[in-house]
Amino acid sequence: MSAPDPDPDPAPYAAPYTAPYPAPWLPAGCFAGQTAFVTGGGTGLGLAVATRLGELGASVACASRSVEHHEELIARGEARGFGVQSIAMDVRDAGSVKDAVRATVERFGGLDVIINNAAGNFVRPSLSLAPKGFAAVTDIALNGVFNVSRAAGRVLRKTGGAIVNISAPYAATGKPGVVHSAAAKAGVESMTRTLAAEWASLGIRVNAVSPGPFESRGAADRLWPSEELERAVLSQIPLGRFGSAEEVAELVGFLASPLAAWITGAVWTMDGGWSLPTPLVDADGDKVRRRRSVD
Repeated sequence: MSAPDPDPDPAPYAAPYTAPYPAPWLPAGCFAGQTAFVTGGGTGLGLAVATRLGELGASVACASRSVEHHEELIARGEARGFGVQSIAMDVRDAGSVKDAVRATVERFGGLDVIINNAAGNFVRPSLSLAPKGFAAVTDIALNGVFNVSRAAGRVLRKTGGAIVNISAPYAATGKPGVVHSAAAKAGVESMTRTLAAEWASLGIRVNAVSPGPFESRGAADRLWPSEELERAVLSQIPLGRFGSAEEVAELVGFLASPLAAWITGAVWTMDGGWSLPTPLVDADGDKVRRRRSVD
């Protein structure tokens, strides 16, 4: 009788593998009595984050240039029982930001969580990108994060709190076609670590989430406007699917919650492997064949 194979091949997943969608996992009420300030909270990821924080007990201030975008969040707050304040604010304008933070504190009596989600992006080759276009994106996605963080920090230094910034994987890797956003997000990640170290003694935690491509109408319209581009992006994700705004929002909520009380200065990448190198071999393929030497 032959001995069993000491290293049997595991039963493989059906190829290509597609990651399942996780269920919400944050505990109910973990933001009870807290106030969250979410920039760009009326659409896309911002809407998902603002909704989730509200469901978990927070009162939510939604701040962006167009208050018309807040109608869905207001409706969700009414239906699900959490308070929503709609604020017109331009993150590029420090005075506008200061007024919005002050209005939030006056309405809800305090401030606990900041989500820096507002951003601007579009695909453009660098040689075709006008300086004005570069400045427009960095002014929102980098300067805006500082403006909000500074205004909120001047409130949070009295009580402590949490800031979560939204970055992107190409902040670390670069990405042709989005030099403006890549530069801005790299700055956001450096700012995250700098403020985390500087403000830790004040009880202010600062972290970032770096989501890869996820299902969002706004993202699709700007970043993969054709079916051909959408298929190309999907083919670059090893775990086989786009993310969802809801699963990204769950991670954002975790980093903003007391459950992450000992986490600061961290950048959490959540992209299905999109930012990883392309494999040189198939995981279930044959061994790599070596070159034959030529005499």
